[in-house]
Amino acid sequence: MNLHSPGTWIVVLAALAVAVWVLHKIGKALATVLEALAALALLGLALTAAVRAVVWLGRQLVTRWRTTLTLVAAWAWCTWLGWVSLVVTAACVAFPLVVWRAVAPVRFDHWCGRHLRAWWLRWTLYGRKLPAWLRACGLAVSDETTPVQVTVNLVGRRRRALTSRTAGSSPEVAVPRILGVRSGASWDEVRVELVPGQTPEDVDDAARALASARKVSRCQVRELAPNVVSIDFQRRDLLTSPVACQALPDLGGAQSHGVDLRRVWAGRTEYGADWTVPLMGPGAHLLVAGASGSGKNSLMWSPLVSAAPAIRAGVIRLSGIDPKGMELSYGRRIFARYGATGKEALEVLDALIEVMEGRKREFAGRLRTVPISTEHPLEVLEFDEIGALTKYTDRKTREAIVERVALLNTQGRALGMTVRGYVQEPTKDTVPVRELFTRRACLQVTAKNQIGMVLGDGAYERGAWANRITDPGVGYVWGEGLREPLRIRAGWTSDNTVKALENYITNGGTHMVDLAVRNENTTGGRAA
Repeated sequence: MNLHSPGTWIVVLAALAVAVWVLHKIGKALATVLEALAALALLGLALTAAVRAVVWLGRQLVTRWRTTLTLVAAWAWCTWLGWVSLVVTAACVAFPLVVWRAVAPVRFDHWCGRHLRAWWLRWTLYGRKLPAWLRACGLAVSDETTPVQVTVNLVGRRRRALTSRTAGSSPEVAVPRILGVRSGASWDEVRVELVPGQTPEDVDDAARALASARKVSRCQVRELAPNVVSIDFQRRDLLTSPVACQALPDLGGAQSHGVDLRRVWAGRTEYGADWTVPLMGPGAHLLVAGASGSGKNSLMWSPLVSAAPAIRAGVIRLSGIDPKGMELSYGRRIFARYGATGKEALEVLDALIEVMEGRKREFAGRLRTVPISTEHPLEVLEFDEIGALTKYTDRKTREAIVERVALLNTQGRALGMTVRGYVQEPTKDTVPVRELFTRRACLQVTAKNQIGMVLGDGAYERGAWANRITDPGVGYVWGEGLREPLRIRAGWTSDNTVKALENYITNGGTHMVDLAVRNENTTGGRAA
């Protein structure tokens, strides 16, 4: 081919023109295909976003049905009747609510206020700020790819560690999801669903940090389900003021006891509700620990005042051991058995064990639980300063007392025997049988580690900050029937009330409610 001839150049140029035309057609077709794919991709993204938006909106409408109904009702009202009538109606409804709150704040809060407050806090506070608090307190879970270490053993060379990780990927952070908010008189309860990989103990560990983030004094975490916890924030303290014990009935009142021995009033809880204690059944054996002046006597006398009709009627028979000879002796006449020295304490314990053994012989094989009555009264032992006789006495007496208290604690529940002990130093050496008390109360203590001795390991982390208590009678209760430490304040019992209790039970001091006769007939114990 002659490259210098005009014909050759014409053929080459024609071939190039054909190639350019073909490429142009191919490019145009590819552009059309790419435009179609891009349009389909945008359409798919738009449809995906629309579906997600609809699903999200549906979820919000279902999970927040109160807000949904309120907005729908407001929209329908404005559409059909106008916004002016809506404003006037809202004002007419709000005015009596304001008056109700001013006249009867407790009833208003119970029936209406707490629901409105929970709804308001859900949207204005916890919904907006709680996720940030959780992230700041280390309660967020990231799905960032974990670096994988691979060790390669090359022949003739030393080992090399290669790290494989995903580059350029932004980790997605997940935080516990809010399920609901409840607001009470002093606490806000925020129910959250944990992220996979988290445990309730993780939230427990961050309780103090969450309290600081919410700017409140206390935060407590309660496990509701394996993956659901309630983060409770204390807005205000309802236990700052003393709680008065219940009033005694008149001497001329009915003789029927009418007392539920499984739920005897003893004070108030931090939630504003009545605090009741069992004198029989599960959780009746109670160990109270607290420093001097912490108010242990309130936990002792307040339930006795509430159960006074049952004591007067002979359904409850009291025994007292008082090494100091001061606390229980002030109401000495209400105790069928009483001891102050180690020898007297053993006599009281032996008398109780004798009653217990007699009930075993009488009811074994017939009943699983002794029916409480005037014939077989509930035997309640009040053991003040139990450590004085379980540690600070001679070895023989100490071992005998510990042995008898252990027998009453382990066998007495079904036989109508209850032990309530009080101690200042809650160490294992002082109270060797402390684990046998099915319910324990920790008042003000001087050291943080004493909280775990009384309420068990992890009690401080769960919000039982007994070392910070300053008010007498305030403490934390935990044990059988309680999933988390409960903050309480026992009813304060004055000296006059104790004397009035003694006067009421002994019928004005004329007799001991036939306790001496009953002791001789049933136990052979020494009369009061």
